[in-house]
Amino acid sequence: MSVTEPVDEHAHDQAQHGYIGDKKAYLARLKRIEGQARGLQRMVEDEKYCIDILTQISAMTKALESVALGLLDDHLTHCVVDAAAAGGPEADAKIKEASAAIARLVRS
Repeated sequence: MSVTEPVDEHAHDQAQHGYIGDKKAYLARLKRIEGQARGLQRMVEDEKYCIDILTQISAMTKALESVALGLLDDHLTHCVVDAAAAGGPEADAKIKEASAAIARLVRS
């Protein structure tokens, strides 16, 4: 990409993502998290003890955080590194995008 070409804001939708090698593992983890969410719904429906529900929410939150950190690591080691090697406006955009994603994770 030359410096005069505009940055395609939707290029990330067309590129192969860094997590693609671990896609099956991510999907399996997300399906387990989905099961945890259904379990939480049942716990509330069955009027389980508040602390038990909170414990399960904490476990689910940690599971989601683990997926998020894995995806962030994949993004940094694949997408950001590739963009940084290419240089130019795409590199700046990927670094800003990653910084914003990290900020969102830290706030949540």
